[in-house]
Amino acid sequence: MQSSAEHDPRFALMARLARRHFAVALVLVTAIADGRRSLLASAGGLAGLASDEADAPDPAAHDGGMLVVPDTRGLRPGEHPWLAGHPVVRFYAACPLLAADGSRLGTLCLLDDQPRELDETQRQFLRELAELAATTLADTRREAALSAEVAALRVSEQQMALAIAGSSTGIWDRNVATGEIFYSSGWKAMLGYADDEVSNRIEDSYLRVHPDDLDYVRATIQAHLDGKTESYDVEHRIRCKDGSYKWICSRGKVVERDSGGRALRMIGTTTDISALHTMAERLKQSVDLIINLTDEVPGLVFQYYRQPGGTACFTYASAGIRDIYELEPEQVAESDVAIDALIHPDDLAAYRASLAASAASLQPWELEYRVRLPRQGLRWRQGVARPQRLADGGTLWHGFITDVTERKRIEAELHEFATTDFLTQLPNRRHFMHQVEAELARLQRNQGQPAAVLMCDLDHFKAINDRWGHAVGDLALKHFAAILREQLRKSDVAGRVGGEEFAALLPDTSLVQAAAF
Repeated sequence: MQSSAEHDPRFALMARLARRHFAVALVLVTAIADGRRSLLASAGGLAGLASDEADAPDPAAHDGGMLVVPDTRGLRPGEHPWLAGHPVVRFYAACPLLAADGSRLGTLCLLDDQPRELDETQRQFLRELAELAATTLADTRREAALSAEVAALRVSEQQMALAIAGSSTGIWDRNVATGEIFYSSGWKAMLGYADDEVSNRIEDSYLRVHPDDLDYVRATIQAHLDGKTESYDVEHRIRCKDGSYKWICSRGKVVERDSGGRALRMIGTTTDISALHTMAERLKQSVDLIINLTDEVPGLVFQYYRQPGGTACFTYASAGIRDIYELEPEQVAESDVAIDALIHPDDLAAYRASLAASAASLQPWELEYRVRLPRQGLRWRQGVARPQRLADGGTLWHGFITDVTERKRIEAELHEFATTDFLTQLPNRRHFMHQVEAELARLQRNQGQPAAVLMCDLDHFKAINDRWGHAVGDLALKHFAAILREQLRKSDVAGRVGGEEFAALLPDTSLVQAAAF
């Protein structure tokens, strides 16, 4: 069974930090005690895999105590049966939590449903995080043992700090009535003091608290002394002997009150959490950097979540949403209705169907579609994203949407150049013959319907060019093309099929009607 001391929120924080840093589906922090494994914390989830399934491969015999399986489908038969038995796990990485003597305390595991690799920087970060988790686990176990010893020896009023001299966790014992507070040797050493360099007056202890944290610490202690809280639990900065500040977590509880309920004695522990705060700050800086980078990308970087019931929202949208959709990120954080309202009605069904197909198959989403925006008007957008299934059955996409209006315009112009005769603006020979072939296929499907093809050749055209020049000849061709175009019905097609040769395709036209034309 997991000890109460290992119900420490720091393990959950480490799991969340690891999941956010490595962008994996699931992070597990496990502990080993008396040959039994237990789950300390988890973050995220994988469909079909319970978070308490901790019987993973043992990484102890692998690279530096670390095991990384980039793609479990590449495992040889019989290699790591646990992974082979969980096909939903495509990527697995684990680093052992080692005590100072090298004994195994637990494991930090990364799991994902997509194959991936860890570079050396990521592997080093995983080792450092495992070292921090191991230190925290060792400290919590020591703290639990020490707290039990304090409770057993409380009636003798012995200084519990003496029993844990040199520990990274310090003990303090406060006499509320006299205003005295006694610290263990480990507590003093944690701040760089010798045993005789710290006074036992409570007012002196407040001088070591960072000025920005002092009011908060005082208020929290007083609330517990007044019986308003079950325990005292704060994180704050404290000044060391050399003048620097450390982040500490201080926990305590009133263990004795008088008949009137006034606090008489309070015992607690102090733990150095500077390393954890440093790690959190580094991760925050990484997150800030990523956000700043995505906000500078010309386009919309997004995270889109669709619940199993169909409702959806953008859990993250970069600043590019202002250009792509003329919306603010807050407008789509709860629902995607505002974006659906901007998509061109002729493209909305295809837009919704493509997302539904991507969610069903977990294949990448890719679509070009039009939007109608208040300021920019009609614009083309291209979206690409990769989906992943979440533990709750929902689907999460990470992707990018960009403006492709200019490219679509160029494509339309290129299509027009490829199908239109530049001089007469009629379909060229190739495009006209495609139209004829399409009409012939229609006639074969619908027997009995007539159609006609007229060939027109301008007589003596060479004489015009020879006498008046090619510029006048071009005017003659354009003039005839205009005359021909004016006589066409909407269903008719005319084209220039040679130098001075033209043709007209007249669907649903008999020979008599064609002769009249």
